[in-house]
Amino acid sequence: MSEIVIVPSDKFGYGFVSPEYLEAGKDEYFFRNTQNSPANHAWRPLLPEEIEVLVKNSNTCTDWTRFLVEDPFDPSLIKNSLFAGLVRIGPLEPRYLKFHDFMVPAGITNSRIISCDIGSDCAIHDCAYLSHYIIRDRVILSRIDEMSTTDHAKFGEGILKDGENESIRVWIDPINEAGGRSVLPFADMICADAYLWSIYRDDQVLMDRLKEITQESVDPSRGYYGEVGSFSVIKSCQVIKDVRFGPSSYVKGANKLKNLTIKSGPEEQTQIGEGVELVNGIIGYGCHIFYGVKAVRFVMGNNSNLKYGARLIHSILGDNSTISCCEVLNNLVFPGHEQHHNNSFLIATLVMGQSNMAAGATVGSNHNSRGNDGEIIAGRGFWPGLSSTLKHNCRFASYTLLTKGSYPAEMDIMFPFSMVFENRKTDTLSVMPAYYWMYNMYALERNSWKYRTRDKRKTIVQHIETDHLAPDTVAEILTALRLLERWTGKAWYVAEHDGDNLPSDSILEEKGRALITGTPDAVEGLFVRGELMERSTRDVRILKVVHSWHAYRDMLLFYGVKSIASYLSTYGIHYDYFAAQIPAHVSFDWVNMGGQLVPSSKVDSLRAAIRTGLVTNWQDIHAQYEAWWTMYPRDRAENAWAVLCFITGEPVISPDRWNSLLDRSLEIRSYIEEQVYVTKKKDYTNHYRSITYRNDDERDAVLGKVEDNSFIKTAAEETRLFHEMIDKVRA
Repeated sequence: MSEIVIVPSDKFGYGFVSPEYLEAGKDEYFFRNTQNSPANHAWRPLLPEEIEVLVKNSNTCTDWTRFLVEDPFDPSLIKNSLFAGLVRIGPLEPRYLKFHDFMVPAGITNSRIISCDIGSDCAIHDCAYLSHYIIRDRVILSRIDEMSTTDHAKFGEGILKDGENESIRVWIDPINEAGGRSVLPFADMICADAYLWSIYRDDQVLMDRLKEITQESVDPSRGYYGEVGSFSVIKSCQVIKDVRFGPSSYVKGANKLKNLTIKSGPEEQTQIGEGVELVNGIIGYGCHIFYGVKAVRFVMGNNSNLKYGARLIHSILGDNSTISCCEVLNNLVFPGHEQHHNNSFLIATLVMGQSNMAAGATVGSNHNSRGNDGEIIAGRGFWPGLSSTLKHNCRFASYTLLTKGSYPAEMDIMFPFSMVFENRKTDTLSVMPAYYWMYNMYALERNSWKYRTRDKRKTIVQHIETDHLAPDTVAEILTALRLLERWTGKAWYVAEHDGDNLPSDSILEEKGRALITGTPDAVEGLFVRGELMERSTRDVRILKVVHSWHAYRDMLLFYGVKSIASYLSTYGIHYDYFAAQIPAHVSFDWVNMGGQLVPSSKVDSLRAAIRTGLVTNWQDIHAQYEAWWTMYPRDRAENAWAVLCFITGEPVISPDRWNSLLDRSLEIRSYIEEQVYVTKKKDYTNHYRSITYRNDDERDAVLGKVEDNSFIKTAAEETRLFHEMIDKVRA
């Protein structure tokens, strides 16, 4: 237990860095002067008459010769305050600083200032203990109990300072509660970095190098000061310790802020509100954290929000996300996540973005497992319905919709865009592949549009794919088609031959394909069973096999044409030239790297470059992400070409074939627009959606007319633009 130590009065404010950690030729102010160079200032000693005014205004100082100021300086603006150590104050004149309805005079009153640099025209009032901070220009600090920096401050990063033991290093444990995927936070960390570090755990050399890179990214020397960026406002707070505030930060009523980097800027102000307690974290630009939030060992991406008592612990939250009221522990959550309900629960997961957690969703409870090392992985667009409960381990393809249910066993749902539900009457787990495309196009299309238009980031460290048809979902669709064919063929053999002497998978797939395309009515009469989709003895039934098979193929065709057409029209490339440049082999193996989609071969190349020392810092790694994004339109177009070859069964897409595919894509685009309208109109034709209104006019006054729906109009405009694009790229 620590004890109170008596410090002589002449030592008060000095000795910030212990002598054993000072390098030869450096004093305790060396790094302070690096952060805030005297060459950029004209500090001078106080004049005798200025000291007289300061003393008359009930100010005290352990050594007035260590109190430096810049002109113009009005000493009458400093009252009833104590100063210790080296204090340097910028220009100070009679004026007021106003932020919203809060207005205070420039100056220092009723405060205790210990070894700080204070910029021009700052307002510091009722700060009981302000120690070892560099306060930039025109900052308001008001009613703060304690605000200090230690000589070993790390500002939320997982590094060690000189003389520190490895045991105190701050790790974050995403995806797995047992710590098997630990990562070290750093100021510029994004989800792609966390994914690279937490997933490729079998690559031990990579793990060692990432730790070294992170440690080497920050000077381990002791003596750096905390900073408050210009035009920041911090008021009515209790304890602030080892926190770096970016410019234009706004903090009011926080209980505790400790060991943090808070990024902020004039166009991306980060705001922290009442009752908040944040420890060991990195907070991105433009974030909002309000009303009793608790976060410990965390990283928040840019333009994200924590509200209403949310708990974020041992988790990394991607850009453009919002979490309210709930418990989120040990997760890696990619950009575009929404979780707004007090009784939702997200534990030990990898959620790959554009996701939504409904009220009552319990995703990842280990209470029904033997250990605390279970994991859940969910692709983009994951949506567990009201009061859904899941058991570790589970894996879900992209855009899986779980209807309300208490799912008792582990699941592996391989079908993207599917709906999963429990049929209690038949005691089966039912899965409807391609559900969104067939029955809820409004939600599917709006999902892509919503996450694209809600991206308000000014600082974009990583680019995000928001389209629901992309290389990751395409790969899942290709797998889904094979499974549908195989299991349909198997269902036929079981029905006709009692399942004896089943042929190979390839023959089953060929038979299933023939049944689906040749005798669809016969398929509808089969009980098509899913295999290895649930760890239980009950059957898993695949619904709408024929419809979903055709839906998947339409999705592939539309993706293929749209991706290639977009590439050709954007860069002014003729189809014949593009077709002649396609490599002999195109892989369907892609990785969702934090919301950015990348061919797996490129990720493997980056890993090799890190292992061998060719890439030596996080800046170079992020530059590689940017290079991938530059190449993405071409990579996606080549992927789309391979998809069209799969759909047509042809090794090369001739110009005539290309033109016929363009015509078919126009038909599919018309279907999309039509279904957007039809699926939204269900809200108007459903009897029970109308029973709370006296008549249709009242309903339309409340909801608006379906024809006036903004997204329906957006869908029509996208159809028009798609037609224009197709006209430009005909061979």
